[in-house]
Amino acid sequence: MNIKINKRFLLICLFYMSSGCLQAQSVIPPFKKGERVVFTGNSITHGGHYHSFIWLYYMTRFPDKPITIMNAGIGGESTWDMKARLDDDVFDRKPTYVTLTFGMNDTGYDIYMKDNANELSEQRIVKSLDSFREIEGRLLAKNKITKVLIGGSPYDETSKFNNFILHQKNNAILKIIDAQRVSAKKNGWGFVDFNEPMRKISLEEQKRDSTFTFCRVDRIHPDNDGQMVMAYLFLKAQGLAGYEVSEFSIDAQHLDVIVHKNCKISKLKRGKKNLTFDYLAYALPYPLDSIPRHGWGNMKSQRDAMQLVPFMKEFNQERFQVHNLEKGIYQLTIDDQYIDNLSSGQLMKGINLADYPTTPQYQQAMKIMYLNEERFEIEKRFREYLWTEYSFLRKEGLLFVDNQKAIDKLQEYLPKDLFLRASYGWYIKAMHPEIRKVWKNYMNSIIEAIYKINKPVTHRVKLIRMEQ
Repeated sequence: MNIKINKRFLLICLFYMSSGCLQAQSVIPPFKKGERVVFTGNSITHGGHYHSFIWLYYMTRFPDKPITIMNAGIGGESTWDMKARLDDDVFDRKPTYVTLTFGMNDTGYDIYMKDNANELSEQRIVKSLDSFREIEGRLLAKNKITKVLIGGSPYDETSKFNNFILHQKNNAILKIIDAQRVSAKKNGWGFVDFNEPMRKISLEEQKRDSTFTFCRVDRIHPDNDGQMVMAYLFLKAQGLAGYEVSEFSIDAQHLDVIVHKNCKISKLKRGKKNLTFDYLAYALPYPLDSIPRHGWGNMKSQRDAMQLVPFMKEFNQERFQVHNLEKGIYQLTIDDQYIDNLSSGQLMKGINLADYPTTPQYQQAMKIMYLNEERFEIEKRFREYLWTEYSFLRKEGLLFVDNQKAIDKLQEYLPKDLFLRASYGWYIKAMHPEIRKVWKNYMNSIIEAIYKINKPVTHRVKLIRMEQ
């Protein structure tokens, strides 16, 4: 199904251009072949998809440059918690590139309902930044690692979907983000801000729908549309906007390939009523999931973000153009798969094949998306296990003992902690190293399969003039 560019989308593009809300991002290094990337953060990273969506971009756009992206988020954590697990959860994974985001939990919650909220908020900020300075020093000691600080997604204070709002919480988060920005500039690290662009998108959407929010359940956790916006912002900060899947332009009259970028066109032939050629792109289109999955509330899908940011325009262009066709309507097929009926005028103007989920190359990319989703599910089991270790067993002196004593201690917490009740089953399984080994091997086999089937192949393209 072709995705039409509507007036709302054009207004979004104009909004970005006029507001400059995305232009303020500094350029951060793109990932190199073989890079080992660890995304460190709280629950928004722990259970979130943004890092997985980023990896999916690299899997499809750079099929011959494998990388590894690892989730190091733990729900509920602040900087004083993160510093305690840097060695075994981050550095021991031998990263070449580390991102760090924090601030949502650091700034507290119930304090904003108290009379001295400002004073309590400042105390939390000081505590957070004191711990961050310790983390900063440990990151500085790792001089071979690329570091990027991420200004965390916003606490939504403006949506009218309910009346429970912790006023001024996001302002406290912004103070932490300002400190991150200063640290990044001082140390020569990368910095990307999720907060300001996401707030501006929300405010723009709320002009039309006062209940719009990225965080439908709790004003804290972005659902998959928000997670995709975060991925978009990160990739944009990496300077990857405009790096097309491919672009090719054909002169049908002279059987000439006028333009070919990131692709090869061969065996170009013209019949009485058709034009045929072989097409090999060197990348795959980015597949967008239209099913709400695993978000906080499962309200939005990855594809829903396309109404909010110009991802298709900037990151997912597979441009196909044909000049000097005889006027008429043409049936487009790829590998004998029907794609669309297009006028000679449309083909002369050009179409974006990445708008068509039915193309063979898009279907190939969808397989990668589903495999990557399966990998995400397995990785999340490890994060649930580690969340239990760091959030409960560490303070009891039982970190990674994984024995009956640990189980007994967790059972004391179970009646009063619903989050533990949700994760306890994963701990009971993952406490056994044999099970963790099987999961790890399975996850590695998925990644290996992805990098086998993500290689683009040659497709036979036909344009057949239809009888009028």
